[in-house]
Amino acid sequence: MSKKIAILATNGFEESELQSPKEHLEQQGWTAHIISPESGTIKAWAEKDWGKEYDVDRTLDEASASEYDALVLPGGVINPDQLRTNEKALSFVKDFFQQHKPVAAICHGPQILISAEAVQGRKMTSVNSISIDLKNAGAQWEDSEVVVDKGLVTSRTPKDLPAFNAKMVEEINEGKHQEQTL
Repeated sequence: MSKKIAILATNGFEESELQSPKEHLEQQGWTAHIISPESGTIKAWAEKDWGKEYDVDRTLDEASASEYDALVLPGGVINPDQLRTNEKALSFVKDFFQQHKPVAAICHGPQILISAEAVQGRKMTSVNSISIDLKNAGAQWEDSEVVVDKGLVTSRTPKDLPAFNAKMVEEINEGKHQEQTL
């Protein structure tokens, strides 16, 4: 069955955390759109320096959660810091939770979920440096390669991408999770 997944990112996303999930989703025969506040291209951060530019498929103004089956939030330090203060981005993220659709976030990506008020009472993981932020926002943080909580998939770092990608596909195949609420 064909699926359509939104990947929300802006300049400074960790390249492997967008590229690997996008390729994995497309290997399932699914469509993966890069959604961004900006049109044109956004530039990756590749571990220690700027990486390639990626084409934006749709802007936040053009996209709606109702058009997509799931949402992916790549990390990087710059990307989530920009998106967590963007009201359109937060509204877009909240819509996925309100529609009970799977959401996958890796590394620093869960910072966006804190600002979207979507972590309270959820089991999650992330890069260690934001574990206190998640705990302070009410998440039940654990140091695991991948954690799933009612359609929410989280992982720590690029080394966890194989487990992250596999669980993300599993949750997308399961579809809507009725218990998932904000």
